[in-house]
Amino acid sequence: MDDKRLTAQLAFLVELDRMKTIERQSPIYAGGRRENDAEHSWHIAVMAMVLREYAAEPVDMGHVLEMLTVHDLIEIYAGDTFAYDAAGNSDKAAREAASADRLYAMLPEEQGAYYRALWEEFDAMETPDARFAASLDRFQPLLSNWLNEGGTWRVHNVHPEQVYRRMEPLKTGAPKLWELADRIIRASVARGHLQ
Repeated sequence: MDDKRLTAQLAFLVELDRMKTIERQSPIYAGGRRENDAEHSWHIAVMAMVLREYAAEPVDMGHVLEMLTVHDLIEIYAGDTFAYDAAGNSDKAAREAASADRLYAMLPEEQGAYYRALWEEFDAMETPDARFAASLDRFQPLLSNWLNEGGTWRVHNVHPEQVYRRMEPLKTGAPKLWELADRIIRASVARGHLQ
């Protein structure tokens, strides 16, 4: 057994526990508190398994689950950036790249490169797997806002145009979910949950 390798892997896994402390803006579906990054990642991984039939193209579910499990690990150092925060999003890419450099360097080189590549693929949304995964990452908080009567949309004065832009990946990753998202957005406007 390579003790140095195992020590590095265990240190990485211990560091990942910090995901449970990164609060997101979105409340849990039942309301009452905000979800954390670990809960979010688990939830969309299960969503992928349940909603796989709505992927626009055939997907490798194992690969999708890998991406969804690691897609927000970089937030351990970069923090969660609210989707509708223009200022926060202005330097998000740089913060996240620096976080990825730091985090994936903890692992043995080939593992670090593999997990970083998964994160980069997810972010680029250029493969069927990444488009489907990114669609679920957008859809999950949409449901949170719907179930919480506007949730973060109301708190941050989010407008329908912003939500439509945010949901764009669903058109190519999960068109059936895009149709549902459109209905949710329209109903949210009608109910006063969106400006």
